[in-house]
Amino acid sequence: MMEIKFRKASPNEIDVALFLLKQAAKTLAQKGIDQWAYWTNPPQEKVDWVKAGFAKGEFCFVENEAKQVMAMFRLLNEDTLYWGQMVEEARYIHSLVVHKDFTGNKLGQRIVAELEKQTVAEGVNLLRLDCDATNTQLCKYYINRGFIQVGVKDLPLGKYNLYEKALC
Repeated sequence: MMEIKFRKASPNEIDVALFLLKQAAKTLAQKGIDQWAYWTNPPQEKVDWVKAGFAKGEFCFVENEAKQVMAMFRLLNEDTLYWGQMVEEARYIHSLVVHKDFTGNKLGQRIVAELEKQTVAEGVNLLRLDCDATNTQLCKYYINRGFIQVGVKDLPLGKYNLYEKALC
C-alpha cells in the first residue's frame, strides 16, 4: 500500500489549493454532478475563506513518498458557518479533494480514517463534515463510513447535509 503523509500547507501554497478545488469542480461536472461549480471561477468570498484557512494553518496536503501532492483537506476546531455554535468539541473536515491522478485507490477513505485516529488521539470524540445535498453518491459514501446525518444547512451557494461520526 502506498505510504501517505499529511503536511500542513504553507501560506504560499494557496494557488495549489485553488487548483485542486477547480480540478475537482471540473471532474464533478464531467460526471454530471452539480457541486462546487463556483470553484471553476470562485467568488471572492470563497477565495477569502480559503485564505482564512491558510492563515489559521487549517489546510493540509497529503503527499506520497515522492512528495507529490495527492490530496488536500481543511480541518477545523469549530465551524460556525455551517454548524453554528456547538457545545460538544469536534473536528470538522472541509474541502477534502483527491487529485485526479490519484483517484480510485481509496485515498479519501484512508485520509478520513487517519483523521479519525488523530481526532481520538487529541481526546476529541466527534468528527463532522458537510456534503452538498445534491451529491447523493457522496452523501451515501459518508453514511457507509459510519457518519450520521444530523441536519441540513442552507447557504447562498447550496444546500448541505451535516454529518457527524462518534469516534468512541
